[in-house]
Amino acid sequence: MADGSQTFIRYLKCVGTGAKHNRDLTPDEMRDAMRQMLSGEASPEQTAAFLLGWRLKPESVEEFRAALDVLDAHTRHTPVKNGLELGYPFDGKADNPYLFPLAAQMVAHRGLRVVVSGGALQPAKGGVTVRDVCRTLPMPGNLVYFDRENYCPPLAALSPVRQKLGLRTGLNTLERLPDVGHCDTALIGVFHKPYVQKYVEIFGNRYKRLVIVKGNEGTPEVFGKCRLWLCEGGEVTEHTIDPKSFGIDYAKSFERIDAKTSLAMLREPSEGLMRLARLNAALWLWAKGEAQNLEEGWERLGG
Repeated sequence: MADGSQTFIRYLKCVGTGAKHNRDLTPDEMRDAMRQMLSGEASPEQTAAFLLGWRLKPESVEEFRAALDVLDAHTRHTPVKNGLELGYPFDGKADNPYLFPLAAQMVAHRGLRVVVSGGALQPAKGGVTVRDVCRTLPMPGNLVYFDRENYCPPLAALSPVRQKLGLRTGLNTLERLPDVGHCDTALIGVFHKPYVQKYVEIFGNRYKRLVIVKGNEGTPEVFGKCRLWLCEGGEVTEHTIDPKSFGIDYAKSFERIDAKTSLAMLREPSEGLMRLARLNAALWLWAKGEAQNLEEGWERLGG
């Protein structure tokens, strides 16, 4: 079929025929649908229609897992020893700067390597991306950046159709933790508590420890009082972090800042931003098991 895949149409019918007739795809169907989107067998129009319908159906955990199997098969993995993977949204941060470049240098002396991945801006926030930061500013030696153009070209190739669609889809969830570095520990951000269990079921078995943070702008970065969930060995425990307990009273922004301002705040960070970065670095030590709790991690960093 020159302008699309005839077999893909049956997958479109699973997600695009209305609430009465929509159904979840089987794992094999989902793998084939993802394979066809990544290979280009499905036309851009078919891919956009599927991603939108899949979002509205909505996606099941089983479908997410099957799609992740295919993404894994198309990903070039480069193991990073003693690595900690941070899963950031590919639609960027719009209101506050990133903390990972500042926090990474604070844990370098402990041999911890911080792994982030990035790529072209995806819908729908229109913020500053991890790629923008890593390509513009000098990074600490223990910060390992993987660009999707290199580690998963087929997924990167879907960026134009996703950008034209202009909406978040299931790919926004899956792309956050590509497991490029085969790290045993990962942090990911979450907007809403109902997604915590979904993230545990999708990503939990890929890591020895998975930390899910209700962080700033959907990232795993702590800017204010928030909750986090630690998943290890099938058990999930809930914790609360309050920066004020560490003498931090940082006034985070709720208004959009441009890329120039965001990057400038990293080039010349304020004392408050540095203390916030240290708190996040302490969280990383706790996540990796190098500290028994957040307080111990803070003390080990000279807080």
